[in-house]
Amino acid sequence: MRSTRTARIVAVLALFVAAMALPTTSASADGSFGAKATVRDVNGNSLGTVTLTPVGGKLIVAGRLTGLTAGFHGYHIHSVGICDPRATDATGAIVPFASAGPHLNPAATTHGHHAGDLPLLYVSADGVATALTETDAVTLAQIFDADGAAIIIHALPDNYANIPTRYSAAGVPGPDAATLGTGDSGGRVACGLVTHA
Repeated sequence: MRSTRTARIVAVLALFVAAMALPTTSASADGSFGAKATVRDVNGNSLGTVTLTPVGGKLIVAGRLTGLTAGFHGYHIHSVGICDPRATDATGAIVPFASAGPHLNPAATTHGHHAGDLPLLYVSADGVATALTETDAVTLAQIFDADGAAIIIHALPDNYANIPTRYSAAGVPGPDAATLGTGDSGGRVACGLVTHA
């Protein structure tokens, strides 16, 4: 049992090292190049870099981030490439990184099925997160549309709108609008503008 678990850990680490070593400047089949995002907190401190590398019709999203609160966090590609920590909402209240817009969602689906939805980001007790995933739900062409895109780290875990109908939100069975839109992942604590690598 222990040797199987060790083998799986070694395989995952090997995949991560291979993904980080992939050349981000070679063109993919559709002519797209790799991308990267330097993720910063609301004070402008760099927390690390996320890379997006096209491989065989998928994007490999990999990164190592530091200085985050321990636990699970929502982790998404958002639809606008602006990371303003002093952005304001319709009422004039400061809402950090609201400038990045909603999750990247060209198909206009509900949350959990947005193209920009990524697996939860787990931050260990020392504030470090290492993430590696692959997705076929989004392309670099969608990321580099007219208004670009950004990587956002949220304050809370994302439930991907998985609220059974037996539960109630504001007296209504099932998920409410916030859950359907964002998975209740809370405020935005870090943002990285996605740029060509």
